[in-house]
Amino acid sequence: MGTWDVGPFDNDTAADWCGNLHDAAEHQRLPLVRATLSAVVGNTDTYLSRRLADRAIAAVAVVASQLPGGEPLVTPYAPDFLLKGGTLDIPGDIPPLALRALARILGADSEWRDLWVDAGTRAEAMGALQTIRATLELTHPDRLHRADGTL
Repeated sequence: MGTWDVGPFDNDTAADWCGNLHDAAEHQRLPLVRATLSAVVGNTDTYLSRRLADRAIAAVAVVASQLPGGEPLVTPYAPDFLLKGGTLDIPGDIPPLALRALARILGADSEWRDLWVDAGTRAEAMGALQTIRATLELTHPDRLHRADGTL
């Protein structure tokens, strides 16, 4: 089927990744999220494949859903354990990693971005990520300051 809509889970690659996250042992889930995001962030000198981007976007959406103010996941393609009320404890270093992954996906040399541009629906695809990005930005350590102005 491929890709059926612009949402973070609306393609076969993301749905498969979510199934793998669900099937992973609880102690392996966070390392899987981290590895998925790190693979995108570390891909700085080659064209970023759509499949890698699709997996990372799903990971970013999972991370955002687990943060304060994050929208709960409701799509049947999200990891089942999250749909059934499970959680994933997100440490403070993951939201900035997720933001860097999104920046790489939306930047130059990204097949994901190029395919949406070619389809004429880049704005819609990027719009689907805005709420997720906003949630991540609210929890980014650089934005969390104490009353005295220090981190």
